[in-house]
Amino acid sequence: MYLMKMDPRALVENPNHSRQTKPSPQADALLLASIKAIGIVHPPVVTPQSDGGNGFVIEAGRRRVRLALKAGIEEIEILVNDADNDNTAANGAMRSFAENIVREPLNPVDQWRAIERLVALGWTEEAIAVALALTPRRIKQLRLFANVLPAMLDQMAKGDMPNEQQLRTIASASLDEQKEVWKAHKPSKADPRVGWWNVANALAKTRMYAKDASFDDELARAYGIEWEEDLFGPADEDGRYTTNVEAFLGAQQEWMANHLPKRGIITEANTWGQPVLPPKAERVYSSKPAKTDCVAMYLDRDGKVQSVAYRMPEAKKKGKDADDVGAVTKARPPVTNKGMDMIGDFRTDALREALDRAPIEDDTLMALLILAFAGQNVSVRTDGSQSLYGSNRLAQHAATLFNAEGHLQCSEETLRVAARLTLMEVLSCRRNASNSGIVARVAGDAIGANAFLPNMGTEGFLSCLSRQALEAACSGTSVLPRARVKDTRAALVEHFKDERFVHVSALFAPEETKLTQWLEANAPEPEQDEEPESAEEPGHAPEEPDDVEGEFREAAE
Repeated sequence: MYLMKMDPRALVENPNHSRQTKPSPQADALLLASIKAIGIVHPPVVTPQSDGGNGFVIEAGRRRVRLALKAGIEEIEILVNDADNDNTAANGAMRSFAENIVREPLNPVDQWRAIERLVALGWTEEAIAVALALTPRRIKQLRLFANVLPAMLDQMAKGDMPNEQQLRTIASASLDEQKEVWKAHKPSKADPRVGWWNVANALAKTRMYAKDASFDDELARAYGIEWEEDLFGPADEDGRYTTNVEAFLGAQQEWMANHLPKRGIITEANTWGQPVLPPKAERVYSSKPAKTDCVAMYLDRDGKVQSVAYRMPEAKKKGKDADDVGAVTKARPPVTNKGMDMIGDFRTDALREALDRAPIEDDTLMALLILAFAGQNVSVRTDGSQSLYGSNRLAQHAATLFNAEGHLQCSEETLRVAARLTLMEVLSCRRNASNSGIVARVAGDAIGANAFLPNMGTEGFLSCLSRQALEAACSGTSVLPRARVKDTRAALVEHFKDERFVHVSALFAPEETKLTQWLEANAPEPEQDEEPESAEEPGHAPEEPDDVEGEFREAAE
């Protein structure tokens, strides 16, 4: 077998070639583009004519020869296979068949590695796409493997591949996040394959798409929104997205506030995704609302701005404003739900640290114990109740109050320590089922837990503040509000890097109105005067009171 160059027009086509079905025009177009860009990579295999001619018969590569002629190539390299005297026709038929069927396409991971090598050698993505007859979008998709954890790449190279949706989710996550998830889902000897659905589900993040945004690029920059391209989405759609949900919703809210019509309000969507309208409002389903109708703007579940028309009842003569549009919601809160969750964690940690380290008088400590039992996260079994059992850790603290003989006897210091530990277990400000309610904030205010709150001048917390709240945080500092929210936040983070910032909404002291409402709701009912029963009732002698105190002393002795 030897290599030589020849005019492709001089080659003779094999009438018994294996591939009788014509390839699709698209497949021919792709191969033709590749031949024009880099030539024929694998030379066609030919054999000398056995019927007395002096030409060469194409054994493998008929399609390459045909498209080389179409590309206008006058000379190509061919690989000449010397004729065998041992059943030449049979061997040639087998080689032709094997050449078309015994082949393994490159694994996507190997394709990516080859592309990265070409890029390192100076090839551009566009040039690679032309040479391989692939779309530039496909090249970008393959280059997403650069964002995948090397351990995952090794698993994928073995043929254990996720689907495109799962690969997109994995590649969009940071390497640190991938590493943590991989620890929990990496293959084992018992199960050598990976559950990619579980991996992708653990790394999934909510995406807000640019096609659903009503705000412009200027407002997007003001909120620090950076769009990423969804390379696996439809090519004819805007696939840009962001995972910064808070910033996206904040920009949408500001756009609605700036474009709110005269007779309009901003409302919210309920559990079923429908807008919450003012009381007594009637929704208008007509495609052409009247001029006197009102408009409610809201964000649907995808974060897209929607609007509906509604109608308020006709104004009565007694001074009701004819332009009344009703009222549903307040303005956007200065701190988002995520920010309030962070504040709940901050308060709980500060409260526990204060209970552990702050000086507390004994009478205050006893008062706090009583207060803790009034928390909404405390459940006590009473007659006929179905409350839950208490925590085992609380029982461990209570067990320290007993002596070796099993009697309730301990030192004052042991009692103080047990009281503090119990309060640390019970009192919580977290925004979940463990929340103690207002009593935890009262307790934290009483023992000075504000001093133990952490520095909130961080990117994580400041990103939860609205534009107005962020600019208010600049007061008393040398930081001036910037045109972009992102720049203001970065300046505050830099300013508070060596200082301590505590947002006013994180302080323990509860609002006076809420505390008053709680006190009124839980005020003891006044005792009603009851007429004393007559001790001289026939057949009944007056009962003597039990000597409870004496019995307690005897039990203690």
